[in-house]
Amino acid sequence: MNGSSEPPSEPFLPEALGEDEKQRPQPADESSSDDASRDWIAAMRKLADQLERESIDRGDLKILHRSTSELHDAFRIFGPYRRRRKVTLFGSARTPSTHPAYHQAETFASMMAGHDWMVVTGSGGGIMEAGNRGAGRAMSMGLNIQLPFEARPNRYIDGDPKLIEFKYFFTRKLMLVKECSAAVACPGGFGTLDEMLEVLTLLQTGKQTMIPLVLLDAPGGRFWRHFEEFYREQLEATGWVGQEDRNLFRILDQAQEAVDEILRFYRNYHSMRYVGSRLVLRIQKPISNNQLDRLNRQFAHLLLEGQIEQRSALRQEANEPELAELPRLAMRLDRRQAGGLRSLIDAINGAGD
Repeated sequence: MNGSSEPPSEPFLPEALGEDEKQRPQPADESSSDDASRDWIAAMRKLADQLERESIDRGDLKILHRSTSELHDAFRIFGPYRRRRKVTLFGSARTPSTHPAYHQAETFASMMAGHDWMVVTGSGGGIMEAGNRGAGRAMSMGLNIQLPFEARPNRYIDGDPKLIEFKYFFTRKLMLVKECSAAVACPGGFGTLDEMLEVLTLLQTGKQTMIPLVLLDAPGGRFWRHFEEFYREQLEATGWVGQEDRNLFRILDQAQEAVDEILRFYRNYHSMRYVGSRLVLRIQKPISNNQLDRLNRQFAHLLLEGQIEQRSALRQEANEPELAELPRLAMRLDRRQAGGLRSLIDAINGAGD
């Protein structure tokens, strides 16, 4: 179980596919894919012309230009690594190097790099430094935020071509989540809680493809256990989150357990994509008819209609030829059932055990 299977060449958020597919034909070959790209560029030029006609406030234009430029730079730098599995590591910049959580993060990052996973951090000190230090420069990426303080990248990523500078938190957070195949949050303050809850919200609402989210404590620590108590007593008990939403994260306190959790998630499951109203789960090897029947019995409550079907690639997936040979499980999923989807993926990974 090496967890090094390649992710889709074009990471995506599910809703960016579902709506667009209703508005324009899916590319059938490479040339039509190029045509679609030109259509988007033409649409951006049209928007720029519209902005000029509407006399948008200069300050708003500066925000629009700066945020677009930051995303463009990030897309360009991430581009060569799109086919690499990456884990994003969150945690406090104020964690001293003597703290057990620092050593935990460094050990975890080193282990993931050993499985050919890249480690993405916010490039600051503390847990972020531990992540880049453990992964090593070759396997690290850094997304630095410009602040009046704590703004200098750590020495393990400073000066690296895979370091990206951001002025805005929202563009930085987008890239921290968009490009990763897993996320791990170590103990931290407001920023760490914000980032962790952002990932959790995106997973719960279906705005992010399903990924493993690990809340990694120091060995024997209770930072995230206190969060779990709050979750159960104040969120779950009141009905403000669904019972199955608890499946969206795991609380662990050993680096090896965190590594195993992430690699297990990709044991058979590969990636997902929405094609219209159908959810398509790409898997690395087909499951038996008996296993498929078991999934349909166990997870019928997740479906709006019909059954889970095993099939080959859909015509609309032709713009991802590198994934064409993977078997698929297709279904009409109730998109409010994110926690149930995570359980379904876990069952797919355990099929045949």
